[in-house]
Amino acid sequence: MNYKIVRISALCALMTTCAFAQKRDTIASKTELAEVVISDSKFALPKEKSGKVIEKISADDLARKSGQSLATVLSSVAGIEVNGNQSAAGKNLSFYVRGSRGRQTLILIDGMPVTDASGINLEYDLRLISVDQVESIEIMKGASSTLYGSGAAAGVINITLKKSAQKDIAGNAYMSLGTQTTADKERYNPQDFNQGFGFNGTIDQFNYYASLNSTETKGISEAKGDNFEGDRFSRVNTLVKLGFKPTKKMAFDAFVGYDRMKNNFDGTFDNFSNPDTPLNVSLNEQFRFGFSPKFQYNKGEFVLNSNVNSVERHYDIYSTWSNSVEVSDYKSKSVNIDAFNKYAFSSRFFVVIGGQFQFYEMNSVSDYESIDKKQAKFNTVDPYLNAVFNTKIGLNLNAGIRMNNHSVYGNKWVYNFNPSYTFTKWPLKVLASYSTAFITPSLYQLYSPYGNLALTPEENSTVEVGFESTLMNKKLTFNAVTFYREEKNGIGFYTNPTTYLSNYINVAGNNNAKGLETMISYAFSQDLKANANYTFTQMETQMNRLIPKHKANVAIDYQFLKSTFVTLNYQWIDQRSDAFYDGVTYAKTAVVLPSYQLVHAIVKKELIKNRMSLFGSVNNIFNESFVETIGYNTRGRNFKIGVTILF
Repeated sequence: MNYKIVRISALCALMTTCAFAQKRDTIASKTELAEVVISDSKFALPKEKSGKVIEKISADDLARKSGQSLATVLSSVAGIEVNGNQSAAGKNLSFYVRGSRGRQTLILIDGMPVTDASGINLEYDLRLISVDQVESIEIMKGASSTLYGSGAAAGVINITLKKSAQKDIAGNAYMSLGTQTTADKERYNPQDFNQGFGFNGTIDQFNYYASLNSTETKGISEAKGDNFEGDRFSRVNTLVKLGFKPTKKMAFDAFVGYDRMKNNFDGTFDNFSNPDTPLNVSLNEQFRFGFSPKFQYNKGEFVLNSNVNSVERHYDIYSTWSNSVEVSDYKSKSVNIDAFNKYAFSSRFFVVIGGQFQFYEMNSVSDYESIDKKQAKFNTVDPYLNAVFNTKIGLNLNAGIRMNNHSVYGNKWVYNFNPSYTFTKWPLKVLASYSTAFITPSLYQLYSPYGNLALTPEENSTVEVGFESTLMNKKLTFNAVTFYREEKNGIGFYTNPTTYLSNYINVAGNNNAKGLETMISYAFSQDLKANANYTFTQMETQMNRLIPKHKANVAIDYQFLKSTFVTLNYQWIDQRSDAFYDGVTYAKTAVVLPSYQLVHAIVKKELIKNRMSLFGSVNNIFNESFVETIGYNTRGRNFKIGVTILF
């Protein structure tokens, strides 16, 4: 991909869109609709009737976070920690929901699961997604395997991509540039470039959306130290979505996407014993295709979500031992077919009946290991049932059951019971839930040279109790949820101290996590709003790495002159446990990373009403020096400016 062509194309789109610009509704002029959520039933449900406290990041919220990555946006949500979001752009991301690991949280894109079947833990790489393609995000915490299957043990992050407009042609083009520097090496020349454009619309019964997004970043070394040069990171995202709606009750949607990510990195161990060299290169390519027909009838709706996700990862790693570049290739394919039907017995009671088929396979070739895809594959066939009942007196019930039928591990039942009660005389909703989940070992954990075919699946159960209240004519919103999660048969990695032979094992005993999440928001006026959240997470010692016990976020949004928005964000992260692995002696040393606090600011100005806007941001205003992960750099004070044109 020629990035100069991408940048020139974006500039041309910026210059030409003014000629097609038409009036668009502003944020302030939109008709306020009753908020609905989807994640806890797969269909739109009024928020007050949901038995969960579901965090929803809307398009307006994302607009106020212009210039931030998807990882940084998610890290501001109560109960979520995304480690690496403040490090170099190429740094691997680790995300933790309620103290879980990434493999215990399911990522959905437009309601469909995505994963890398060749990954060690079946995790999805959030770096592959451009936030500029995202319309909104729903985060549902707690075990959700009854609706979404294996992998949804701690929560679900449902990312909805942008959709087509109602007119014949609409779209946007944007460009931004920013600095990339650490706190101890202040260099404020542009090193971060983002550009892209998209076109979309609706013509009679057809709708379309197409976008191209590009990111190029350099200037910061992934590894911390004086002898490391800046590591380059580049990403290209392309997406095409097509829809056909022949009648009001029938719709057919399809999409195809290609994402390409390339970056340099330093060494292979925590102390980067390999020298800094541009020969260490990682290339990650993702191909996605999906088809989703929907049919509405008198008392319900039928949906078929199907998608194929293919990921190819290529690594060139310079070895000091062989004085040569060693090559590793990983390929994977995931197939998902989820058919489900909603039937409404009445306006207060509906049932979702579905069946889901998932298939995973992988293979790898390198100087150290080889995995054959003829062996490294498995599938699941899961029927499930979920019922939602809302009574006149305010009692709401959401319950479900699912049978996981795994080709290797056989049958396993999981279930969910989620009652809630909305008071009619007070603006208060109380809720509780008990959910179970089932996670099988990954293909890598079973069939790699470190694999163990004797591994047993991990089992999870979660209990939560909480409330949500809206007061003062909806000016004040407050919620709090406490949870307890128990994990059995967790999977760990063991190295024999004598022979140095390593393999994956089941960790004996139970691993427990408990905590509290609370959020408060208040609208002082139509122009001034504030919100804050706090998370307390207590983990077992063996699970507690890179997860803060205390975490807090505060945001203040202010609109003035009817066209200018200012957002201030404050984040405090408590100290965390980490481990330093010495690539020379093979020794592991426990360390404690100190707490830190960050302040960010974003200003957004509408230059031409409904047509052109400009934003500027300052991250880490006070240039605090801090550590996210031992041995890795973090960003200091950095600036970014950008322009967006709508038409």
